[in-house]
Order: sequence, then structure tokens, then C-alpha cells
Amino acid sequence: MIDLHCHLDGAITPEIAKALGKLQNIELPAKNDDELLKKLSVPETCESLNDFLQCFGLPLRLLQTKEGISEAVRLVQENAKSQGLIYLEIRFAPQLHLINGLSQEEVILAALDGLKASDLHTNLILCLMRSDHNQDENLETVKLAKKYLVKDDGVVAIDLAGAEALFKTKDFEKEFSLAKDYGIPFTIHAGEADGAESVKTALKFGAKRIGHGVRVNEDPELMEYIVKNEIPLEMCPNSNRQTKAVSDMTKYPLQEYLAKGIKVTINTDDPAICRTDLKNEFAYIEKMYGITSDQKKQLLLNAADAAFCSEDFKKYLKENILK
Repeated sequence: MIDLHCHLDGAITPEIAKALGKLQNIELPAKNDDELLKKLSVPETCESLNDFLQCFGLPLRLLQTKEGISEAVRLVQENAKSQGLIYLEIRFAPQLHLINGLSQEEVILAALDGLKASDLHTNLILCLMRSDHNQDENLETVKLAKKYLVKDDGVVAIDLAGAEALFKTKDFEKEFSLAKDYGIPFTIHAGEADGAESVKTALKFGAKRIGHGVRVNEDPELMEYIVKNEIPLEMCPNSNRQTKAVSDMTKYPLQEYLAKGIKVTINTDDPAICRTDLKNEFAYIEKMYGITSDQKKQLLLNAADAAFCSEDFKKYLKENILK
């Protein structure tokens, strides 16, 4: 099992939250586990991506110290390993972890320390954030990504996350132009809360993958481009259901994309907030869309191909999938 799209702050389960609270002497705002679960996960009444993003407040409170960040990265890896994952990419925005005085660089170093504390093969993606007043912070993230960039076992790429419909992809050209100059691979959240034009812009910038991309079928020419250029899509079915990125999940384009030959991958996005894991995601698409064992294997091979890791490790992943 391979998860390419997993946000650190969206992966803080009640068990991890309690461990982080105890480590940092932070009292959690919940009297029992049920109450804590409600505070850490999205309600079924969620109406949009913007509503969904409100769930990150408590997890981020627990991720403002070196110790908290490092331990969270370790625990998220251990949680993934217990579920049978053999490769994980964790993404986070360093600029969201500065409330207690850390620098972006200290945040990254803390995450790298956490990476080394688990034996699950994991890489880090640094997120830029969609906003209208944080270009300096985003550019700093790009420069730090260049400083710590490796082929494997560390920082391997950057991303752009946040409220896509409110802060358009086209407004972040400067950041990704710099990333391209630096030779930093990147994925971009696009075609989730905004339409096909957002995906076209991300690809114009040079994105190697697209986060979500459920709305690329709004543009037949874009679909053809994605097939021809083998652009992987990081699809996250339950997250898309909860954020209403797709209003009717019976029309979720998974089978359509597979039939076209698009390199679809299946991921958790925010497993704690979505109350999901990778096994649940595959069970969901099997039940809803009749995904076969051969298609599941193809989805995993797509993920191995799309991974931001070394060619040697991609070969290892594929060999494991084909066993």
C-alpha cells in the first residue's frame, strides 16, 4: 500500500493527539475520547472545502514545538506502517508551525528528525499556502526546499495547499517559477474546489502531479493532455465526498479516468479528519465503483510510478506490488 497524499496536520488521530498533548503539557479541549474524535474530524454536515479546513485548528496547536512536530511525524509513520503501508509521503506547510517562535527551517529539521525515528520509508513534501499576503513565507519555503532537497529519505518536493477557490492557482506563478529554476519537483492541489482551469495553470507552471484533479473531466482537451503526458492524479475519494468537491459520488470520475488511461492514485488526504485509512479508501471504491483486483494493482503501480523517490525504490515498490 502506498499513500502519496497525506497531510501531517490531517493525520492527528485522537491517540496521537493525546500523546502529543502529554509530551508538551497541552491540555486537550475534550472530556473524553468521543468528544476528542469530534474535534479532530469532519462532521457529516460539512458543506465545502472551506468548512473542511476549519478542522485543522486543534491539530495545528499540537504541532508548534520541535518535539511535537518530530513526534507527530514518527507517530503518523508508525500508524501508517501498522496499516500495511510500505511507502508514505507526508506533506505539511512549515509556515503554519511558527506560533511558538520556531523558524520554518527549524520546523523542517524537526520533521526530518521524526522521519529518522521510524523505519517506514517516508518522504516529505513542503506545502506553500494559498493566501493573499504570504508570498514572502511561500518563497522562503521554496528556498528551504532547495536547501534540503534530496532524491529520497527527506524533502523531495513542494506543493500548494489551501482554499483553492478563494486563492487562484494563477496567483502563485512567482513561487513555482522559482521552484522550477531550482529544479524542485512539485505537485499542486488543483481541480478540487476550483475547475479545470486551475489544473491547466498548475501544469503550465510545471507540476509533475496533480492533487485531487477530480474536475479535469470538465475539459476534454485537458483530459487528453493528462493522458498523453502521463500526469498522475492524487485522488482522495472520501475527502472529495466530504468537501463536496464532487456533489454526487455516484458520478465520481474514477472509472472514467481509468478507462481513459489516466494515472490515477488513491490516497487518504487527511486520514484522521476524514476518519479513514488507505484500506478504507480501497474498500470504498470497490463497493461504490466495482474496482477489480487488477484495477487495484494498477492503481498501486501508478502510485509507485508517481512517487517522489529514487528509481531504485520505485523498482522495489513495483516488485512488491507484483508479487
